[in-house]
Amino acid sequence: MNAVRCEGVVQIYKAQDVEVVALRDVDLVVDEGETVALLGPSGAGKTTLLWLLAGLLRPSAGRVRVAGADLAALDQRGLDRLRATQLGVLLQNPSRNLLPYLDAGQNVAFAQRGARRDRRRARELLDRVGLAARTVAGRMSGGEQQRLAMAVALANRPRLLLADEPTSQLDAANAQAVIELIRQAAREEGTTAVVVTHDVAVSEALGRTVTIRDGRVGAEGLRGEEFVVVGREGTVQIPPEYHHLLPPGSRARIEPLEDGVAVRRAEP
Repeated sequence: MNAVRCEGVVQIYKAQDVEVVALRDVDLVVDEGETVALLGPSGAGKTTLLWLLAGLLRPSAGRVRVAGADLAALDQRGLDRLRATQLGVLLQNPSRNLLPYLDAGQNVAFAQRGARRDRRRARELLDRVGLAARTVAGRMSGGEQQRLAMAVALANRPRLLLADEPTSQLDAANAQAVIELIRQAAREEGTTAVVVTHDVAVSEALGRTVTIRDGRVGAEGLRGEEFVVVGREGTVQIPPEYHHLLPPGSRARIEPLEDGVAVRRAEP
């Protein structure tokens, strides 16, 4: 069963009266229990895609299904309920995930409001991220808030974890602890994880990579091998490391082979 299914997703927003296309015909399927790292340069559309999966944005076109729900069919109350009971969401700015006037234990307890409160799980999560329950969130450092935000995101044993740069403010040891939390949730609880990251340690630890370039899914990595992805209109993004062989804007010939096609640069 699919935990995530995006079909022809387009996202357009306005910036200073100019329309910007953040995502272009994105097709993406993530099966239950998979762990996926979303990779790509800054501004490629990774965070936009994560916000769409969390129901924090609605797509300009296309269809998004998450945890069995068609997000377009849900009103705001339905989206809030889905996030409270099925999703764990960690935004890039960790303070946005927390109530600053509550301590760490109270933040985790608040995240459990949509299900049965589990004090034992709260203690275990805080122990795993190295935080004391009585520490007030608003007085924490950025790294401490990021670790607490991960504990909050996993508080309800979510079916789907959506995390945006969960290790960006952490040292190597704390980053590894967060990575292990994600892997453990997938292994022991069947949690699906979609993680936006620039951290090589994160992308190597997860089961699959999906690279977003210029608002499109350009490549996928599986078991150490990288594959280009054929888009809806037959488009293929040439990886940047091959641009010297086939520069953007150059003419190319398509030659049929028994098991596919070859793309060769056409001489002027």
